[in-house]
Amino acid sequence: MSQHPVTERLFIGGPAGRLEAIIERPGEGALKGCAVVCHPHPQHGGTMHNKVAHTMASAFVRSGYEALRFNFRGTEQSEGEYDEGIGELDDALAAIEWMRTRHVSYPLWIAGFSFGAAISVKAAVETAVDGLISVAPAISRFASGLDSQPQCPWLIVQGDEDELVDVEETVEWVNGLEPGPELLVIPQGEHFFHGRLTELRQAVMDFVSE
Repeated sequence: MSQHPVTERLFIGGPAGRLEAIIERPGEGALKGCAVVCHPHPQHGGTMHNKVAHTMASAFVRSGYEALRFNFRGTEQSEGEYDEGIGELDDALAAIEWMRTRHVSYPLWIAGFSFGAAISVKAAVETAVDGLISVAPAISRFASGLDSQPQCPWLIVQGDEDELVDVEETVEWVNGLEPGPELLVIPQGEHFFHGRLTELRQAVMDFVSE
């Protein structure tokens, strides 16, 4: 498979106005599926260009998937304004719907990092997806008290030295879920996975290929 993905910048319709987005797809080979990737907290500098979000999109593309990254409302050129995670969930659902319409017969995954991971977990509860990847999910702040859990293959990746999302808290939360997701803890991994992005990308590719 070509390592040179085809990249397209575009805007998609969102509930609070248009959302700035980037689509990447494999340069060659048959498409196997599609994915939507959610970025970290917009009020702390998070955008779709975040390295972890980019790494996840790259993992999907290398796995033969088309990957959509988008900016939540009020971020860079996306219209609207920050909405405490409530409107951002609507943005994610709109992005999923847009991808679904574009690729009716393909499996659709959703992934996210930090704030975006919490949003993607909630989105996977709201609408059926074929897979979910949550990296350093900010669960206690944005997705605790779920009515149910996502009914799809689900991987959580967490660094054991994460300074923003406590690894013990994530483990405790995962242990309370039935049947629960697969949890991968990356040793010496901190919140932004500095020096660990290659491992992260491989972990996502391995899980998607399963």
